Amino acid sequence: MNSLHITIMALEVKKIERETSQSLVRRFQKRIQQSGLLTRARKIRFRERKKSEQLKKRAALRREELKKEYERLKKLGEIKEL
Repeated sequence: MNSLHITIMALEVKKIERETSQSLVRRFQKRIQQSGLLTRARKIRFRERKKSEQLKKRAALRREELKKEYERLKKLGEIKEL
């Protein structure tokens, strides 16, 4: 099993004399954006897992069954083509 290594880079933004809190937050957000920290965190949080072989096989069998059922209903005239 592969292990996941995460390195967190510390971002530090100090308030400059006479700087408003809004501009400080804006500057901080810009630094985060430039560092790519947020995009890396999102990639880790929302990554998709690979499907197991068993799950793939089950999905394929289900698709085949649905196709057969669709064809059967089409022959019976219960499903009309567009």
